[in-house]
Amino acid sequence: MSRYRLYPTPTQQAALLEQCRHARYLWNMALEQWSMWTPDKRPTPGYVEQARQLTEARAASGWLRAGSQTVQQQALRDFDQAVRNFYAGTHRRPTWRRAGVHEGFRIVGSQASRVVKLNRKWAAVKVPKVGWVRFRLSRAVPDAKSYRITRDRMGRWHLAFAAIPPPIPAPGTGEVVGVDRGVTVSAALSTGELLTCPGLTEREQARLKQLQRRRARCRRGSKRRGRVKAAIAKLYARAGDRRKDWVEQTSTDLARRFDVIRVENLRIGPMTRRPKPKPDPERPGRYLPNRRRAKAGLNRGILANGWGDLVARLEHKAAGRVEKVNPAYTSQTCSVCGHCAPDNRESQAVFRCAACGHRANADVNAAVNIAAGRAVSARRETPARVSPKREPQLAASG
Repeated sequence: MSRYRLYPTPTQQAALLEQCRHARYLWNMALEQWSMWTPDKRPTPGYVEQARQLTEARAASGWLRAGSQTVQQQALRDFDQAVRNFYAGTHRRPTWRRAGVHEGFRIVGSQASRVVKLNRKWAAVKVPKVGWVRFRLSRAVPDAKSYRITRDRMGRWHLAFAAIPPPIPAPGTGEVVGVDRGVTVSAALSTGELLTCPGLTEREQARLKQLQRRRARCRRGSKRRGRVKAAIAKLYARAGDRRKDWVEQTSTDLARRFDVIRVENLRIGPMTRRPKPKPDPERPGRYLPNRRRAKAGLNRGILANGWGDLVARLEHKAAGRVEKVNPAYTSQTCSVCGHCAPDNRESQAVFRCAACGHRANADVNAAVNIAAGRAVSARRETPARVSPKREPQLAASG
C-alpha cells in the first residue's frame, strides 16, 4: 500500500475515533454471531442479513445513527471477507478487535477518490462525517478504489491507499546473491556485505526499561499509567519505524542490483515459539528448567531484525526472482571445498574449515553457500565436489 501521514485537527481526531469505535463494535458483533454457530444450529447471519440488522440498529440507536453508514457497512463487508479467507485456508481465524490497538476503518467506492492536492507538500482527503483531513504528500497519490485510515498506539494517524506498485525490473546482469539472516548481523550477503538493522540506542533501551518498571508500579486504569504506556508505545513505534525503513531500503537495493536473490527457507513462526514446560518426573507438579528466558531473548533478536519482513518485501519487489534454499548445514559447510562439520564453525563470527583451512566470516560463508543453492545435509544429499572414492594425493616434494 501507499501510506501517508494524516494530520487531523483535535475536532477531527474525536470524529475519527468515533468512526473507529463504530467499525470495531460492528466487527465484534459480527464475530460474536459467527462464533455462536454449532453443528446442531442453523447457519449464522451473513452479510445481507447483518446489513438489514444494521439498518434496524441505526433506527433504534442514536449512537450508531450519528456515524457514517458507509463505514459501518464496510466493517461488515470486511468481516465477511475475513470469514471467506478463513474457510479458503489463506488467512487465520478472525479475532476480536480491541480499543487502543485496532483503531481504523476502511472507505471503498466513489468516496475513496475524493482527494485534492493543496500544494506541493500537502493534500486533503474527504472522510465521511468528518470532512476534509490533511495529509502529507510524501509521494504521488495512486489511483485507488479504497483507502484505510488507522491510528497506531503512539497516537499517529495514517492514510493508506490500496494500490499495489509494480515490481522492480531485473537489472539483466545475471548476478545471483545469497542472503544469510542472523541476530548479530541482520543480513550477510554473499558479496561480503554485512547489513545491520537499526534498533533502539543504549540510552533508549535504558529509558524503556525505566518506563516498564514505572508501569509495573502504576495503578491499573489511572491516568499516570496511561501516560507511561504512551511513552513506551512511542519507543516501540520508533524502533518499528527504523526497522521498516531498513527493510524497505535493503529490499529495494537488492531487487535493483541482482537478478536472482536466494534466501534460507526459515519457518520463523515455530522458531520464535516459546519452549514447552518440562514436567519433573521425580516431583509431581514441579517443572525442570527449560531455558525460557534465553529463548525469549533469542526470539526478541529474531523479530527485531525483521527476518520475515525482509523476505516478504523481496517477494513483492522482485516477484519471481526470489528462491528459497534449504538451510540445513549451510553454516557448517565450507564454501571452497564443501567439507561439512560442526568444528568448522569456531565461533559466531569466525569460520575455519578443518579440511582445507579456509577462513572467512561465518555469515558470509553461509551466504555464499546459499547463493550457490547448496543445502548440504549430514547424509550428503548434495554431492561433494570431490569424489569420496578418490585417494588422498600427497603433496609433491621440492
